[in-house]
Amino acid sequence: MAKVETMETLQQGNVYCQYDENEIKDFNPAMLDAEFWQQQNAITGSAQGRGTTWFVCYQNTKHWVLRHYYRGGMIGKLINDSYWFSSHQNTRAAKEFALLSTMQRFGLPAPKPIAYRVKKHGLFYRADLLSTRIQNAQDLVAILTEQTLTDDLWKKIGTTIKRFHDNNIYHHDLNAHNILINDNNEVFIIDFDRGEVRANNQGDWQQANMARLQRSFMKELGKLPNFHFNQDNWKSLLEGYLILTSNISEN
Repeated sequence: MAKVETMETLQQGNVYCQYDENEIKDFNPAMLDAEFWQQQNAITGSAQGRGTTWFVCYQNTKHWVLRHYYRGGMIGKLINDSYWFSSHQNTRAAKEFALLSTMQRFGLPAPKPIAYRVKKHGLFYRADLLSTRIQNAQDLVAILTEQTLTDDLWKKIGTTIKRFHDNNIYHHDLNAHNILINDNNEVFIIDFDRGEVRANNQGDWQQANMARLQRSFMKELGKLPNFHFNQDNWKSLLEGYLILTSNISEN
């Protein structure tokens, strides 16, 4: 029997946190700081994006990802990591945490939320998120710089994306870096910042998601000298996406 999700909240002054008590019994807001894990000698790796994403190990058994929220685009050059505060529920961290929880209930292959923290400073806030790490996995860009994928695996990627879309899950930045494949050829999708549950009548967002993904493949193809992607691969991915649609219609 699956564990019952138990979300707890903790507020200390201007710091507000929510965490899954099933996953983390001895929660401390400091766990949302990289320094906490450095002091525990529990950092197992890192990745560079807008900032540093930290991979940490809890109690020598659980592998998590610690991410600080940074702004992107032009505004990110002026305001690095501060956001306008209206309510705790409207913060980027709270929304992503809630969306990840929803996807867990749907059984979708995405990270499980562990905890988030919001620090309020006057009219603004900064935020951090802990989620599970997809073990023994690489993103598509890393994989495709080393090898080709079979048609079946491309189809599986398309089928996986369609599962999210059929559950009305909108991914704000669906690109090749946010799709992971593990050692068992299982497909996962990560980084749901600014994602949401979006109804089918809210425009052609599914098609826009797919167009964004295709652009990301073409961008990497133009940038990397050895990137194993071509239009036949994209056709296979779309075939997997459409196969699931066909099966659902027939049932």
